[in-house]
Amino acid sequence: MNVHLIDGTYELFRQHYGQAGKHEDESPYAATIGVLSSTLQMLAQGATHIGVASDHVIESFRNDLWAGYKTSAGMAEELLVQIPLMEAALVSMGVTTWAMVEYEADDALGAAAAVADADPNVDRVLIVTPDKDLGQCVRGTRVVQYDRRKDEIVDEAGVIAKFGVGPLSIPDYLGLVGDTADGFPGLPGWGAKGTSTVLAAFGHIEAIPASAADWRLGTLRGAEKLAATLRDHLDEALLFRRIATVVTDIDVGAVTDWRWQGPTSEFLSFADDLGAPHLADRADRLAERL
Repeated sequence: MNVHLIDGTYELFRQHYGQAGKHEDESPYAATIGVLSSTLQMLAQGATHIGVASDHVIESFRNDLWAGYKTSAGMAEELLVQIPLMEAALVSMGVTTWAMVEYEADDALGAAAAVADADPNVDRVLIVTPDKDLGQCVRGTRVVQYDRRKDEIVDEAGVIAKFGVGPLSIPDYLGLVGDTADGFPGLPGWGAKGTSTVLAAFGHIEAIPASAADWRLGTLRGAEKLAATLRDHLDEALLFRRIATVVTDIDVGAVTDWRWQGPTSEFLSFADDLGAPHLADRADRLAERL
């Protein structure tokens, strides 16, 4: 069996800024309808065990660690109001949904991926998001990322090809390079190329020698300056790595809990309220195949 773990927040944004955002006469719930429709499409294509994680509130414990970390400020109001709506709609459709408050959707996805990876009945785990943070959860060809928009699978070899380091070094990579989307800057001068070169040799931040003379990376330009910056800002680098590290020890249940068994009795009225009764008909037809 395959397990599909969906980044609901990303999907809502993708729907809003994709087809749902191109037509002025679209329903105010178009993004939510799009998420429901795309989830049903995944079920129609054979998915059986699905979990959707969302950021019920954008802020998390990481905002207490770094003042500049991402917040809901500036987010489109029509997106903010649809987050809880999407969550409730998915629950009524019978889909396992993790609405995160203290933690983030990424954490739920990482925790679920670890649970599924440990289950001998699981053949493959697909983390359905292109988010680079989740690259740290990839394991060989068994736990992979799936970008639905590009129809692209990224396994461990794909992570290395993209970042120059393996999945276990992704938090270190982001700690040094930074992540503007999440609101932390990394260290000055530590760009993608230099960071991947150093981490490919040493793996983790604390394993990087304090002196560039001990790096023995002759092709790396500006090594002394990078080493000095790391010495001066080591605490920040470790903090940024902590921020970038997905928390996997949260309760997301067991794989058997995530099996879709059809919509609940409330889904028909929910779909009607959304102005999309066809979704209920589609869910019922899929449930007949179970």
